Amino acid sequence: MAALNGAVENGQPDRKVPPLPRPLRSLEVKYTKIFINNEWHESTSGKKFPTYNPSTLEKICDIEEGDKPDVDNAVEAAKAAFQRGAPWRQMDALSRGRLLHKLADLLERDRVILATLETMDTGKPFLQAYFIDLEGCIKTLRYYAGWADKIQGRTIPVDENFVCFTRHEPMGVCGAITPWNFPLLMLVWKMAPALCCGNTLVIKPAEQTPLTSLYIGSLIKEVGFPPGVVNIVPGYGPTAGAAISTHHSIDKIAFTGSTKVGKLIKEAASKSNLKRVTLELGGKNPCIVCADADLDLAVECAHQGVFFNQGQCCTAASRVFVEEQIYPEFVKRSVEYAKKRLVGDPFDARTEQGPQIDQKQFDKILELIESGKKEGAKLECGGLAIEDRGLFIKPTVFSEVTDNMRIAKEEIFGPVQPIMKFKSIEEVIRRANSTEYGLTAAVFTKNLDRALTLASALQSGTVWINCYNALYAQAPFGGFKMSGNGRELGEYALAEYTEVKTVTIKLSQKSP
Repeated sequence: MAALNGAVENGQPDRKVPPLPRPLRSLEVKYTKIFINNEWHESTSGKKFPTYNPSTLEKICDIEEGDKPDVDNAVEAAKAAFQRGAPWRQMDALSRGRLLHKLADLLERDRVILATLETMDTGKPFLQAYFIDLEGCIKTLRYYAGWADKIQGRTIPVDENFVCFTRHEPMGVCGAITPWNFPLLMLVWKMAPALCCGNTLVIKPAEQTPLTSLYIGSLIKEVGFPPGVVNIVPGYGPTAGAAISTHHSIDKIAFTGSTKVGKLIKEAASKSNLKRVTLELGGKNPCIVCADADLDLAVECAHQGVFFNQGQCCTAASRVFVEEQIYPEFVKRSVEYAKKRLVGDPFDARTEQGPQIDQKQFDKILELIESGKKEGAKLECGGLAIEDRGLFIKPTVFSEVTDNMRIAKEEIFGPVQPIMKFKSIEEVIRRANSTEYGLTAAVFTKNLDRALTLASALQSGTVWINCYNALYAQAPFGGFKMSGNGRELGEYALAEYTEVKTVTIKLSQKSP
């Protein structure tokens, strides 16, 4: 599988393979409070909420529950840090970049701790958290650290006696609401470009997975970011999240999560102060396998594309279209892969699949699996929970799936692979595009003309050719249609965190 944010290095000399990192199974959770002005605070209400280990269903700890008064305090701190004359505003761009590099250094230093916390809170396999999530965080921070002193405007030719130029200025206070499937990585995708451009932040991590975000607060302070630049308020969506979305002193909000919640955030932004909005939302992503494809590669990529992270990915290859000549063989090999996928303790180095995030998600996936059976899809393998292990679901493959079935239309967000067949390129283009989503797509073929025809025709923000989940800090990511607005990553993300100001100067007509 291609690495998230470029965890595979190319062109490097052969090296001795280092031993695999080991998780800290008895790790003590140190940071459970609200982080404002580089200090830790209890919630104004005095309330706390629990966070659970989805592998064991045991409570990890209690977290301070932020609400509107705590968001107000965080916004005031962020506003003060953004005021003209404040240390953050007086800091030169190169120094901002150095702080981001230092933060990346600390993530490298504490990589095992952060990967352990991520596995405890999400249930994702430890080695995936270490090699994919943390690698992506570190590379994204370093990428935007390099951009900090390279954000520049243009000079524009206008009338003879005028000079016109543009400035790209920070927006101000930015809100960030992050999801539970990639808590730390999605935080960094938002935090790195926002800070690179000189903004300040109020962050609300998903209530299911706040631990790594709060740990980042300790590193923000250690690095030396001025107080108020980064503030972290754990809490629930309808309270803390809503307070961020409706706040009149927040200038921009970035959200990753469901399309349903994304609509609420956009509505709240429009009804408050028309704050700028970046949304990375759901997907029902087509993975098209042509008859001339490298079948081994296509089967493996489609497998990893849908089962990675327990299927809890907005990019999941959840609609696999296979040309009819190779359909039986593709299904056979896909079933073999699914049956061999190791499900179990995410701290075990052999584990490929951990538990689903919580009971609600677990129940939703099983309900959709049942709908597939009832609507006539052929269950090839899986389709059941692993009875003695809580929130674990067997890798599931359906064949003979048709477009009108729920498993072909709805975002499952679980370890379920629906495989459909197609006859012609025009047919598969029409079917692939017949969805409200448009996040990602993939094409497997050896024919360059076919690959480029499909890449042009598919209504998706990203199209992968002969690969899957090939995401890099340098390449923009975002969706068409109801998969979101705006772009994260790459140079394109800088536009999401800056305002363009035009300055026009009239020159004196007098001779010098």
